[in-house]
Amino acid sequence: MEHEKRAELATFLKDVPPVEFCCVYGSSLHPNNKDKSAMVDYILGVSDPMQWHSENLKMNPDHYATWLMLLGGAKITQVADKIGVGVHFNPFVTWNDKMLKYGVVRMHDLVQDILSWERFYLSGRLQKPVHILLDNLGIENLNSVNLRAAMSAALLLLPSNFTQEDLFAKVCSLSYMGDLRMLFAEDKNKVTKIVQGQFDLFQLMYKPFLQEYEAKDFLRFSSSGNRQVSQDCSLPITSSHMSSLPAAIRSQMGMKLGERKLMNGSVINEVMISSREEAAKCMQKVLRRTVMISSARQAVSGLLAAGGVNAAIYVAKKVHKAWKSWT
Repeated sequence: MEHEKRAELATFLKDVPPVEFCCVYGSSLHPNNKDKSAMVDYILGVSDPMQWHSENLKMNPDHYATWLMLLGGAKITQVADKIGVGVHFNPFVTWNDKMLKYGVVRMHDLVQDILSWERFYLSGRLQKPVHILLDNLGIENLNSVNLRAAMSAALLLLPSNFTQEDLFAKVCSLSYMGDLRMLFAEDKNKVTKIVQGQFDLFQLMYKPFLQEYEAKDFLRFSSSGNRQVSQDCSLPITSSHMSSLPAAIRSQMGMKLGERKLMNGSVINEVMISSREEAAKCMQKVLRRTVMISSARQAVSGLLAAGGVNAAIYVAKKVHKAWKSWT
């Protein structure tokens, strides 16, 4: 992103209470997208959401649905934590002739999701290209754990031969597996559009892991320059990919595939792999269930946060876009 554009987007942070982390994304920021009228999405990481919302209600009350303005910062945070997945979104915010949506998350929760995929919500978003505007706590470096896990998960789901486009599409699709929005209110071509619009950014994000896996002979790249890739699908390599997945995901897989073992007096679940296909299928089920639960919770929380009229407008736009993609 050009420095001037980045600086312009960062000025929004002057109009809200202080944050520890900020990134932006959205189709309007894609290099090849000519439609700049689309909404720009912000993720704001804060140390104390309750205090942050209390301050922001004084600074920007019009950012919130009317009923949330009456509830205050504590209840807004409670709705996000108890009903949603820890993120409160303010959609349809007009700023500098732009339409914004921004999500506010506790920094601890952001870090946990990046490392554990417990909710696989913001961690899924950070597996795709974003533009980081502020990073006081080193989230970009921490996210390398998330990117490695995403790469390994995608490779488990791919055949022995594929293209780089296939790889990035599989990475992109991980956090949409089981997403209830994809059933009726999202563009069915969304993954393809994200990858095609930001292919160079995906390459830049995942280049260190592509190079590492090539050096380990996990991957082999075609010398013809046609972006063809082949991978080693043996059980040892499959086990290596599994070890890159978050412990919480491996634990759930172990409950389905593994045998229970005692270690230091505690019962653990160890993933026992009999075939690559079995491991991939099990991982897919675990991720799909995680995403389904998170997307359902966040959908309810999002409708409450948007308020009745705004929620109806938002859903109508989503359904219209989905309908166009299916016809």
